[in-house]
Amino acid sequence: MHDDRTLVEARLRRVLDERIRPAVYPESVPLDVAVWHAPDEPVPVAEGLAAEPAPVEVGARWGAPWGTSWFRVTGTVPEAWAGRTVEAVLDLGFDENMPGFQCEGLVYRPDGTPVKGLNPRNQWVRIGAPVEGGEEVRLHIEAASNPVILDYHPFRPTRLGDKETAGSEPQYTLTRMDLAVLDENVWQLVIDLEVLGELMAELPEDSPRRHEILRAVERALDAIDLQDVGGTAARARALLQPALSAPAVPSAHRISAVGHAHIDSAWLWPLRETVRKVARTTASMTALLEDEPDFVFAMSQAQQWAWVKEHRPEVWARVRKAVADGRFVPAGGMWVESDTNMPGSEAMARQFVHGKRFFLDEFGIENDEAWLPDTFGFAAGLPQIIKAAGSKRLLTQKISWSQTNKFPHHTFSWEGIDGTRIFTHFPPVDTYNCSMRGAEIAHAARNFKDKGVARHSLAPTGWGDGGGGTTREMVAKAARLRDLEGSATVVWETPRDFFAKAEAEYPEPPVWVGELYLELHRATLTSQARTKQGNRRSEHLLREAELWAATAAVRAGLPYPYEELDRIWKTVLLHQFHDILPGSSIAWVHREARRTYARVAEELNGIIDTAQRALAGEGTRDLVFNSAPHSRNGVPAGAAEARATHRPVAPSPRADGGFVLDNGLLRVEIDRQGLVVSAYDIAADRETIAPGAAANLLQLHPDFPNMWDVWDVDRFYRNTVTDLTGADEVTADEEGVRVVRSFGSSRVTQVLTLAPDERRLVLDTEVDWHETEKFLKLAFPLDVHAERYASETQFGHFHRPTHTNTSWEEAKFEACNHRFVHVAEPGWGVAIVNDSTYGHDVTRAVRDDGDLGTTTTVRVSLLRAPRFPDPETDQGVHRFRHALIPGADIADAVREGWRVNLPERRLTGAREVAPLVTVDQDAVVVTAVKLADDGGGDVVVRFHEAHGGRCRATLTPGFDVTEVQVTDLLERPLAGVPAPGIGDGRIAVRLRPFELVTLRLRRS
Repeated sequence: MHDDRTLVEARLRRVLDERIRPAVYPESVPLDVAVWHAPDEPVPVAEGLAAEPAPVEVGARWGAPWGTSWFRVTGTVPEAWAGRTVEAVLDLGFDENMPGFQCEGLVYRPDGTPVKGLNPRNQWVRIGAPVEGGEEVRLHIEAASNPVILDYHPFRPTRLGDKETAGSEPQYTLTRMDLAVLDENVWQLVIDLEVLGELMAELPEDSPRRHEILRAVERALDAIDLQDVGGTAARARALLQPALSAPAVPSAHRISAVGHAHIDSAWLWPLRETVRKVARTTASMTALLEDEPDFVFAMSQAQQWAWVKEHRPEVWARVRKAVADGRFVPAGGMWVESDTNMPGSEAMARQFVHGKRFFLDEFGIENDEAWLPDTFGFAAGLPQIIKAAGSKRLLTQKISWSQTNKFPHHTFSWEGIDGTRIFTHFPPVDTYNCSMRGAEIAHAARNFKDKGVARHSLAPTGWGDGGGGTTREMVAKAARLRDLEGSATVVWETPRDFFAKAEAEYPEPPVWVGELYLELHRATLTSQARTKQGNRRSEHLLREAELWAATAAVRAGLPYPYEELDRIWKTVLLHQFHDILPGSSIAWVHREARRTYARVAEELNGIIDTAQRALAGEGTRDLVFNSAPHSRNGVPAGAAEARATHRPVAPSPRADGGFVLDNGLLRVEIDRQGLVVSAYDIAADRETIAPGAAANLLQLHPDFPNMWDVWDVDRFYRNTVTDLTGADEVTADEEGVRVVRSFGSSRVTQVLTLAPDERRLVLDTEVDWHETEKFLKLAFPLDVHAERYASETQFGHFHRPTHTNTSWEEAKFEACNHRFVHVAEPGWGVAIVNDSTYGHDVTRAVRDDGDLGTTTTVRVSLLRAPRFPDPETDQGVHRFRHALIPGADIADAVREGWRVNLPERRLTGAREVAPLVTVDQDAVVVTAVKLADDGGGDVVVRFHEAHGGRCRATLTPGFDVTEVQVTDLLERPLAGVPAPGIGDGRIAVRLRPFELVTLRLRRS
C-alpha cells in the first residue's frame, strides 16, 4: 500500500481549520452593543450596571491600559431558531494564540448575577438549549483592558507595567458580538477529530494503531460534505466511533486530570486585578461543574478564596455549594503559592497556618498536600514545615524548567534537613496548564521517570492567569481519552485521590535529600531589593510585636492585638507570593509593595512601642529591649534591662594609608582605597583575608541574560567583571571609617565600624543606584580551605559544596541564604551575616603562592538593573547592613544573624522586664513567643535546634503553667506525642538536629 500518511494529515488540518471549525456556529445575528468606560479604577458591580452606556460598533477600539469598560449587549433570538442551541459569542478583541495575559471579561445578568468569564479561548455564553425563539437577551460585561506585557517579542522594556506610565491609548478592537446557533454535532466532530489527529501524530510511524486512525479519519473526511458540514457531521462521527472506542492497553500510563487555573496573585498585573481574575475563573468553573458531572476542579491559595468571599458573594455561594459536593476542591493549604527560598522560618510556617485554617474554618477540610506548581525552587527546610502543619505531600512542576540537569524522578520521597520525608510528585506532563492535547498526554507517558514501578501521574488541566481555567473542550477530550488505545488513560480526580493511588502503588519511592534547586530564575534572589528588604523587616517586626504583646498581656494585662496581627500576617504572607517577593512582577506591584511595607512597619512599631511602654512603665531609666533569641550585651533574650550605650572603636591611622580598627579581639586594616586588606583574629592568631586579596570589594558585572531579564542571571555574566577599587574619599570619625565611591551613574557610601569586645566588623552600605543591566556584588575572599559551606534556611541551615565536580554543583552558581553564610575548616570559620540580602555565590581557588593555600570567596549579591518587566528595576537609593565575623563557629553565625536583623530598642521607663520564656541552651532558638490564635490566652512557644546536632535544653516560663501540650503549627495537640513534664516550673526537652517543636503552655 502506498504511504499517503502526510497527505491525509495535511487534509485533516485544512478541513478542520477552514470548514469544520467555522461550521460550529453556522448562523448568527449581531447584538446591539453599548459601552461605558469607568473613569479610573474598577467600580462596584451595581455602579457599572447602572451606568449609562453609549452605542459602539464592532471594530471600534476600546480600553485604555488597566481600564475597565462596561459593555451592554442586547438582542432577540430569531423565531426561526426555535428548538436549537443558541449562544452569545463575545469577542472583546482576544488573541487566541495566547490563552491569557490580555483583556478579560465577566458576564452579568441585569440583576447583577455573575454568569461566567470571557477569555481568549472561552468566548461563549449559553442563552438556551434549546431556545423557543423570540427571547430577549440582555447581558452586561465588565471588561478589563489589561495590556499585553509579555508579547510576541518578549522581554522588551515597556512602560505598560504601571498605570502611572502606561498612557491612555486603546489596547483592543471589539471583534465580535453575536447571537449564534451552536451546532453540537459539529462541535463534537471537532473534538473527535482533534483527539484522533493529535493521538495519531504521537504514535510511531510504523504503528498499526496510527494507520488504523489514519484510515478512520480519511473515511470521516470523505463523508463530510464541505458545503453542508452540519448535515453530514453525524455520519462522519459514526465512522470515527470504532477508532474512538478501542480500549487502552492494560499497561497504559494513568493520568489523574485535575481542573486547574494557576492564577498568579500578582505578576504582569496588580493585586487588584487578581481579585477580578479569580472571580472570573471561579464563576466559569462553577458553571462548568454544573454542566459536566465528571469534572473536578481544584484551587489553591486561601487568599484567593478569601477575595472571592469578600468581593463576589454571589460567586462565593456557588463555590461553597460545589465544595460541599466534593467537586470544587481546596488545594495546597497555604495562604498563597509563596516563594519557599526566601521566606523566614516563622513566615513559611504561617503560610500553612493561615492557609489551612481558612479551609478548616470555611469548609471543615484539611489539606494533605502542599500545592506549588510554579515556585522557583524549594528550600531544604520545607519538608519539616509541611509535616508540622499536618500535611504529608508536595506537588510541583517547576523543577522541569531546570536548564542543566534532568531531575531523575517524578514520584519520590523528599528528605529535609531534619530527616523529615514528604511524598512528592512532579507531573511529567511538564506544565500546569495542560489542555488535554495529544502531545501533552503522550509526553506525560513517555517522560514519566518511574515506569515499571509506578503508573500514575497528575495533570493540572486548564488555562491560568486570565485564561479562565478548564474549558468544555478539555473536558470533552478527557472523556474520549478515558480509555483509548494508544493513549494514556485520563480520569478526573481530586489531588487527594491521586496521591492515595500514587502512594499505594509506590510504597518505597526513591529519596532525594536536600534542597530542590531550580537551575533557572536565580536572579530572583536579588531583583527588587526594596521588596526583599520590606519582607525581611516585616518578618522580624512581627516577631517583635508578638513577643512584646504576649509579654505585656501576661505581665501587664494589656489586650493582645489578635485581629491586627492576623491581618498584618496575611498581608506579609500575600507579598511572599512567588512573583512578588522574588521581584518578577511589574512596576505597579512593587510600587504598591513599598507602600504596603511602610504601613506594616508603622503599625507594627506602634504595637511594639505600646507593649514595651506598658511593660516598662513611666520612668527615667534607660532600658534596652532585646528581641533576639540570644542574650546580648548582658540583656537576656526577650528581656529589658538598664544598660549603658557602647561607642564603636575609634579608627587609628594605618602606616601605608587608610585606617585601623582594633578592639583587642579583632584588628581590621582598611587601605587608602577603602578595602579591607586584613581582619586579624588576635585570639586565634589567624588572618581572615586571603593573601594578596581584599574584602569589602564591590564588583560590577554586565547582566543581560538570554531570556527572563528580571528572573535570570546566566553563568556567562562572570566572564566580565570590574573591581570598583577607586575611592572618592576614605575618612574616619568616632563612628568608624567612611568610604565613598563613584562608578557609572551611581555612588556608594559605606561606613565600617567595630564594636568593643566583639569580633564583628559591620559594613553599612548605601548605594544610589542608576545603572542599566548591571549586577553589583560585594566580595569577601577568605583564607579558608572549605569543601562546603553553610547557609541559613528555615529552621536550620543547609550545606552546599564549594567545588563544581558535577553539573549539579556547577549549576548552583547563585544560591539563597537567609541571615548568614558560614565557611569553615576544622576549628576555625568565618560568618558573613546580612539584614536583607538573599542571593550569593561561593567559589574556591588554590593560590599559586608557594604554599598552595585555598581562597574561598563569598560574594553577596546586592543589586541588579534589568529592564523587564519593570524598566526601572531597583533604581534609586538602597541601604544594606552586613557583618564579617572572623573566628565564628556555626553558633556564632546563628547568633550574629539574628543580632543584625533585630537591633536593640531603647526607651525610658521605671522597671526592667524579665523574659516570658527562657532557654538554657544557645543551640535552641525560639522563633516565636505569642498568645494562642484561638484567643484562649495560652502562651505558644516555637523553637528548633539550630546548630545541626542533638541537644537537651530546659525551658523556663516566667509565669505559672498548669499544662504543656506539644502541638502542630496550627496549635492543635499532636496525637501520640507525650508532653514534656513540668518540674519546678521548668520544661525539659530533647531535640534531634534541626528539630522543630511547638509548645502550648496553659496559664494558671
